[in-house]
Amino acid sequence: MNVSYWTPIWISIKTVLTSTVITFFLGIAAAHWMSRYNGKLKTIIDGIFLIPMVLPPTVVGYWLLMFFGINGVGGKFFDLFNYKIAFTWQATVIAAVIMAFPLMYMTARGAFEQVEPNLQKAARTLGASEWRIFWTVTMPLAWPGVAAATVLALARTLGEFGATMMLAGNIPTKTSTIPIAIYYAINGNDDHRAQVLSLVVMAFSFVSLALVSVWNRRSKRTKGMMISE
Repeated sequence: MNVSYWTPIWISIKTVLTSTVITFFLGIAAAHWMSRYNGKLKTIIDGIFLIPMVLPPTVVGYWLLMFFGINGVGGKFFDLFNYKIAFTWQATVIAAVIMAFPLMYMTARGAFEQVEPNLQKAARTLGASEWRIFWTVTMPLAWPGVAAATVLALARTLGEFGATMMLAGNIPTKTSTIPIAIYYAINGNDDHRAQVLSLVVMAFSFVSLALVSVWNRRSKRTKGMMISE
């Protein structure tokens, strides 16, 4: 496999790993907060968090470009530090995070809402802080759902095309992720390159799902042993 194949693979790996980590922490923070929040603005906030999931990716990418472009608020802000976001590798990460966040948030919130509140109350009566309750009670119980949310977010970042294309463009050595490389390979009648890169994506996705499946089975087995004891 020559350099022209490895370049989009390496760009995608960096983008997927970075954006998944960012989405993971942003998603669980927002999901945990919204699972406990019952204010009047809950519906509005929920809609804002989820709207990238229902909008066409090109529309999301357009508004990101308007914001981070040279005439946008974000673009002007970063220009103060002589830094540019649009059409850089960082733009691929931002686009991936925005598009993957709704899946991470929605699935993780459902997992947190399924946690038995009495267990959290019991931990509070024993003097545990909210931070400790989250990491030792809430997170372990919600982990299967959070793991599923993480896989969905990872898969979404791996397959992101529309928003990335609008905000980051197709710069072969910087922003050409696997989906973008496949698109241009097909346009250039390079079927072999498109097929190889497609197989790479399929293999990566399959391995990710398999690893999470194994982890979930082990988690359930551990919980079963704890309950039996």
